[in-house]
Amino acid sequence: MGNRDPFKPDDLKSIIDACLSRNRLAEKRLIKMYYGFVKSITLRYASNNMESEEIVNDTFLKIFNNLAKYDYSRAFQAWLRTIAVNTAIDYYRKYQKYVHQTDIDDVEVTDLSVDILSKISAEEILSLVQKIPPSYRTVFTLYVVEGYNHREIADMLGIKEGTSKSNLQDARKKLQHLIKIYYPHLHLAYGLKIDKFHEN
Repeated sequence: MGNRDPFKPDDLKSIIDACLSRNRLAEKRLIKMYYGFVKSITLRYASNNMESEEIVNDTFLKIFNNLAKYDYSRAFQAWLRTIAVNTAIDYYRKYQKYVHQTDIDDVEVTDLSVDILSKISAEEILSLVQKIPPSYRTVFTLYVVEGYNHREIADMLGIKEGTSKSNLQDARKKLQHLIKIYYPHLHLAYGLKIDKFHEN
């Protein structure tokens, strides 16, 4: 039992089976394999790296607690992604739902049609997304990155569908304003496209 249970370090099913036997080495192996993937998801919902790490830790805790429910007919990474997103939502609902920022709430902006996000790195885009209020960031990420519709987002966050739509619009406006601040030379050509933010 324990760490003496054998497993193949490059065989996911073998690793999962060992994790179900509470093999600590297998658990460490699973975390190592998917840490980067989970972290990339949680960063989109967090305000900073520390919050992201909290969500990562909670995600892996839920993964190990629910591993016995995993259906091998489903892609493991897709199952893991669902847990990571739901954990991020839980974190938002518990800690950030009522956090508001008002510094750029009244900014008037006009959406333009030319895409400039291709001129900003993925890391820079992520940095901008992390600067907008949690309620806007969460809706933006769920809609733009995860592909949920507003009705689904409303159900997940416990808000009205109209609120989800409003938050998405405000998120876009705030991102445009941040681009004006941090990338003034690109602002005049601004057009918020979502393709850059999707995973390949």
